[in-house]
Amino acid sequence: MPLRSTGTGKVARDPVHHPLFARYYARLSVAAETRMGMAGVRDRLLAGLSGRVIEIGAGNGLNFAHYPRTVAEVVAIEPERSLRQLAVEAALRAEMPVDVVPGAAEALPVKSEGFDAVVLSLVLCSVRDVPRALGEVRRVLRPGGQVRFFEHGRGGGRAMGFTQRALDRTVWPVLNGGCHLSRDPVGALRDAGFELGPYRRMLMPEKGPVLPTSFCVLGTAWRPQQ
Repeated sequence: MPLRSTGTGKVARDPVHHPLFARYYARLSVAAETRMGMAGVRDRLLAGLSGRVIEIGAGNGLNFAHYPRTVAEVVAIEPERSLRQLAVEAALRAEMPVDVVPGAAEALPVKSEGFDAVVLSLVLCSVRDVPRALGEVRRVLRPGGQVRFFEHGRGGGRAMGFTQRALDRTVWPVLNGGCHLSRDPVGALRDAGFELGPYRRMLMPEKGPVLPTSFCVLGTAWRPQQ
């Protein structure tokens, strides 16, 4: 059985370094578990998974408590050091082996076709190169393996779309760890050659003001058998 990560491994340079945003995100994400219903979203995102799973952009590890016991192992990739340290702490409390590993979505430090499922949870908004990252997802996933995704992106009418694009061109990525508001995660998965399964568009929070970050999608995709 693989050892859990102890967080003592040293890397020459972190692929991502956003310490101020990491502290802000860690606090906000914990509050969102109950206030925005994120705990329930995580349950739906991960329900029914089994075998070996790789989670890309694991953040502070809030998904770990929601994996079903049918999952044999989780390899959790997180490039930001502060969040990775929090993920290591969460991994030690998990009910299955979780190995927290530094790395970038565009160059995953794992072997090809080694996983039964890939989890993408609020990560495609901030990767530097979405097509390259999804190419890596396809590489590490076995044929017929599935992608579970919960992402935010473009949505709303013309005015909201204009606002999202304007923020992407100016202050939003700088202040929010490279996050972009107007990306299209479903279209990106389709363009990368994945077979889309059922997905649901939703607002987060479901009740309250509609913000540029509110337009989310929860769903499943598969790597084709061939």
